Amino acid sequence: MTAEKIFPQGEQKTDHFTGEVYHNVLFKEAAPLNTPIANVTFKPGGKTKWHSHEVGQVLLVTHGEGWYQEAGKAPETIKAGDVINIGKDIVHWHGAKKDSELIHLAMTAGAINWMDPVEDTEI
Repeated sequence: MTAEKIFPQGEQKTDHFTGEVYHNVLFKEAAPLNTPIANVTFKPGGKTKWHSHEVGQVLLVTHGEGWYQEAGKAPETIKAGDVINIGKDIVHWHGAKKDSELIHLAMTAGAINWMDPVEDTEI
């Protein structure tokens, strides 16, 4: 049984992600907040590469279960209903667990510094 999705999953992205990941920009107007909002769908095992944000990022998990990890810390389970507030310049990654899809809204301001892929041994 497939769960009902709130927003369309968008287009598959491979440039800053590994595995099967879809990205759909829902809002990108400069006013009033100048904070783009994207719906990101991670199929099982899909994830971002390590990255940081010059201003920060907020993730609103709307479906499934996945991982969030900051550099130097243990990975944390995230699930539908969680809100993750990521501070300025915090190196991190997020994505789906191997047996679950993960969908979140990502509110991101400022430039993103993309880094290396996440190794399976880091999870």
